[in-house]
Amino acid sequence: MADASAARVRAVFEFKSATLPLIAVILKTADLRVLSEALDVQLADSPDFFDQEPVVIDLSQLHDDASADIDFPTLRDLLAHHQTQPVAVRGGNDAQHAAARAAGLSVTAMPVAPSKPAAQPAPAAPTEAPQFVREVPVAANGTLVIDKPLRSGQQIYARGGDVVVTEIVSFGAEVIADGNVHVYAPLRGKAIAGARGNAAARIYTTCLEAQLVAIAGIYRTSEVALPPDVAGKPAKISLDGKKIVMNAI
Repeated sequence: MADASAARVRAVFEFKSATLPLIAVILKTADLRVLSEALDVQLADSPDFFDQEPVVIDLSQLHDDASADIDFPTLRDLLAHHQTQPVAVRGGNDAQHAAARAAGLSVTAMPVAPSKPAAQPAPAAPTEAPQFVREVPVAANGTLVIDKPLRSGQQIYARGGDVVVTEIVSFGAEVIADGNVHVYAPLRGKAIAGARGNAAARIYTTCLEAQLVAIAGIYRTSEVALPPDVAGKPAKISLDGKKIVMNAI
């Protein structure tokens, strides 16, 4: 009898490990009033960008507010207002974790997206705008395709593969891949290929106007003018030893 009951249970459901794409919203302040204003400004021209996607609230960059009490129910409602579905928290301290769980959020130890190369730091936004990181696990030798414009403050990370972007990468946006980066549109933000050290990775774009390009930790910023034969034109970017090389295509 017990064996028959167990068989019926196994037929009804099954537990499996799943790797799913998630958006991480990296907070730079615990002041929810300031955060609300920054979200309104940052997402004003793309109110439906997220389309009810799940998000992880990342507390790892709060710094001065690292031990602050956070009103997670209000924060959850604030993010939900911008078409996201907060599901978990990462980073933070034990008290913040307890408060998050009390608000119905889980606590996760998901890995943080790779650090930016050691380029000149971007000036801090006066409104402490959060950073949106779309972390998408990609199968080995796989490709992530993004067909929406990337606005300032948005970041795509193709973990384990290549990324193809078919719309503009705006100034202040970032495209990161463990493999190659392809942008079939103006590349005005940051493109980082070989994020985990693959020196053979490449960056391709149909219009090179990048704020920063990097391969395997070697980078070049817009402070050095682009060569005339690639500025605003189709280009391939590769690594020659410790030097970034740009060629027209």
